[in-house]
Amino acid sequence: MQTHGLSIGIERINTQIFVSLKAIGKLTHDDYQTIIPMLENAMSGISHPQIDVLFDASDWQGWELQAAWDDFKFGLKHGKEFNKIAVVGAHTSANWLGKVASWFISGQVKFFATRMEALDWLDNND
Repeated sequence: MQTHGLSIGIERINTQIFVSLKAIGKLTHDDYQTIIPMLENAMSGISHPQIDVLFDASDWQGWELQAAWDDFKFGLKHGKEFNKIAVVGAHTSANWLGKVASWFISGQVKFFATRMEALDWLDNND
């Protein structure tokens, strides 16, 4: 039996957007059909949004092919708007994700063993 799930939280304060995402199993095209409109709605009306992401990848198993394409297109369109991406539960797939993401986003990508370490880094304005 394959388990799949996705939880997402989005907070917006002025031009700052905080996204909390937890993926279980493989991300699908349908997941991106849910995520992308939510993110674009949060960014609407902001000329230069600054996005920080907490991605819990501890139970993530990658993407389906169409979902990877969706992620790529979103990164090309909005990559300059990402400030920091903290990945928790980094395993080989997540490390690869970070390397690829750094080609398309202007922000920092960093991996953490715990959620608390990731939140501390995201909260630090250095």
